[in-house]
Amino acid sequence: MRKILLAMGMIGMLAGAGHCLAADPVATVKAPPAVKTAVKPTVAAKSVEPTSAADNVNAGPQLPVPRFVTLSVDEVNVRTGPALKYPIKFIIRKDGLPVEIVREFDVWRQIRDVDGDGGWVHKSMLSGRRAVIIRGKQNQTLLKKPDDGSRPVVKLEPGVIASLGKCKGGWCDLKVQGYNGWIKRDNVWGVYPDEKFQE
Repeated sequence: MRKILLAMGMIGMLAGAGHCLAADPVATVKAPPAVKTAVKPTVAAKSVEPTSAADNVNAGPQLPVPRFVTLSVDEVNVRTGPALKYPIKFIIRKDGLPVEIVREFDVWRQIRDVDGDGGWVHKSMLSGRRAVIIRGKQNQTLLKKPDDGSRPVVKLEPGVIASLGKCKGGWCDLKVQGYNGWIKRDNVWGVYPDEKFQE
């Protein structure tokens, strides 16, 4: 009887070990919660807007439009026009979120997010640092090297925001929550298909 129980225990342990081996060893980075808040069309108090003096936007080299940038603060009022007098369309609460500048007027920038929603923000709310958002409906895998056969590093949920290191060919090098690896350019939003980028 003891031999039978011992044998059954060994079978159970082997089955458990098989279950552990079958489990996916690659971690998954989860997407952040919603970052946009719609607001009623009212003009906010001036104190919530930047107070820096307008600089000469014609001085120095002009940056290309359109271009990708990131938000530099935790809360940004996105307005219907390029001035404080215009109502707030929505508020974005996410430092480091990539957005696309599609138009410029004085110290104001018209931006568009990954969903295609847009409006005007003061340029002091933006940073030249680059980031991307994982797009699609399925998790994407960050790989050790820019090669389909390379070892997986981590899985990224759609909506995950990652720092952009560089892009070469059809691949981009990303950093996210301590992980570093490569992903196909088609799987991210925040870099143009033909853009040559290096941090």
